[in-house]
Amino acid sequence: MNKAELVAAMSEKTQLSKKDVEGALKAFTDVVAEELKKGEKIQLVGFGTFEVSERAARKGMNPKTKTPIEIPASKAPKFKAGKALKDMINE
Repeated sequence: MNKAELVAAMSEKTQLSKKDVEGALKAFTDVVAEELKKGEKIQLVGFGTFEVSERAARKGMNPKTKTPIEIPASKAPKFKAGKALKDMINE
């Protein structure tokens, strides 16, 4: 499912216009991104948790040249599904 299909499905389910749903979806993704950038965690009980995972610096290898390289530390967004979502998927 792509963004347009998600907007259409949400619009049908909520009886809101596609324009309103698209605005709400954009607001949701913007708020999640802003909070994760600040290092905050977002918990949606029953659905899941969005948080930032910190990756330590490490040594790697260039697969083409086989030379060692330093991979710098980084942060990555992470989503952990909640119990209710897991249970719904596994029905």
